[in-house]
Amino acid sequence: MPTAPLDATDQALLALLRENARAPTVELARKLGLSRTTVQSRMERLQRQRVISGYTVSVADEAEASLVRAHVLITLAPKRSAAIEATLRKWPELRELHSVSGPFDMIAIVAAPSIAELDGLIDRIGGLDGVERTTSAIVLSTRVKR
Repeated sequence: MPTAPLDATDQALLALLRENARAPTVELARKLGLSRTTVQSRMERLQRQRVISGYTVSVADEAEASLVRAHVLITLAPKRSAAIEATLRKWPELRELHSVSGPFDMIAIVAAPSIAELDGLIDRIGGLDGVERTTSAIVLSTRVKR
């Protein structure tokens, strides 16, 4: 189904859902100045159009504060992207995986309990069949997170 352009109300609704995806429809309606049924129908339309593709749990930063996080930039052999993604998707240490343009093919955001375990994780990524090279950067702090 083609996605219609999002109007200002859709954008405002999505911003509220980004803050709290579990907010009750009546609360969203109050904040938007709309009826509950209008908000519900907009949410259903956005789901049908796959603008909203799901609802998820966001773990508080404090829960992961003891973990060491890193961005691992990955260069792949040709036509290995799907296999590498399938493997990394199964690893609980993987927080995000991005396909990117430029000198790298993917960026994996990973977390581990210690530097030693992070080092081993990066070695595991580098050892995957089809990974030509990795470059990593440890996250020291997060300045903005939305």
